[in-house]
Amino acid sequence: MFAVYADQPDDKNPLNALVIGEQPEPEPQDGWVKVRMIAASLNWHDLWTLRGMGAANGRPERFPMILGCDGVGTLDDGSHVVIYPMVGSPDWKGDETLDPERQNFSEYLQGTMADYAFVPRRNAVPLPEGISTLAGSVLGASWITAYRMLFTHSSMRAGQTMLVQGGLGGVASALIQMGKAAGMRVWTTVRTEEKRALAVKLGAQEAFLDGAPLPGRVDAVFEPVGAATWAHSMAAVKAGGTIVVCGLSSGSYPPLDLARIFIEQITIKGVTAGTLDEFRDMLAFIQTAGIEPHVGHLLPMSEAREGLALMTSGNMKGKIVLQR
Repeated sequence: MFAVYADQPDDKNPLNALVIGEQPEPEPQDGWVKVRMIAASLNWHDLWTLRGMGAANGRPERFPMILGCDGVGTLDDGSHVVIYPMVGSPDWKGDETLDPERQNFSEYLQGTMADYAFVPRRNAVPLPEGISTLAGSVLGASWITAYRMLFTHSSMRAGQTMLVQGGLGGVASALIQMGKAAGMRVWTTVRTEEKRALAVKLGAQEAFLDGAPLPGRVDAVFEPVGAATWAHSMAAVKAGGTIVVCGLSSGSYPPLDLARIFIEQITIKGVTAGTLDEFRDMLAFIQTAGIEPHVGHLLPMSEAREGLALMTSGNMKGKIVLQR
């Protein structure tokens, strides 16, 4: 079958590890279903796979590895499903994100950027009426992460002010759209004037250029960027506020002002994806609120290399979707 995959990892030049070609269909497992893929979206996780990071950790026996940890497709009966990206151990009870054996597709299990993906039946979630397949293709990784950041870990309430760093990345654009729908005052940071206009169109009340001073402090900061924006995030959050972290695309070792953290009682929380229950709740919220998840770029899956290059450049204007 057609597939976009990592042949052997390359930490220094990840795109050198990328192959667009043919791979055998994965062996079906009991309790799993075959999904004919319609579209999948790119995530930083795909670059980690190409570099040999994550659960696979560069071990030769895990490659070739098909990329993709989310997407939308159809089952054998023709019904549309959106793929929940996290697979836990069979005997784990409770929050899947805390399972030490959890994994995303394209770590130990083959991913979704192919003609077909094989997933546990519970991971093939019916796509609600009113949510398009294009929208469904971006919900698995970025949107569930944003949903958990906002509704589970931030303690935000309608009318409060939130700052979203990296305003047009996948998680960031999802936070803008959901924050607006939930009644928050949304501020965000972007790199260019063009992106400022788009961020406001998505629902941000104010969009500031990276590092710009803000008119006031905020109740919560949502941080998917890492070291490059950390000092700005710390300066932006008010006493008693919260910083919710989900990414490290610019580095994972920012300086920490410990004195300010404990004197002003700032809470820092980390988020990795979300639970299956949260995923279902998110789908219901999107459906009820009438949100159309933003897609910045649409490419055929055969042009995955161009999409990955765009993502690494930082010039994307929202999620990058690859259609089969």
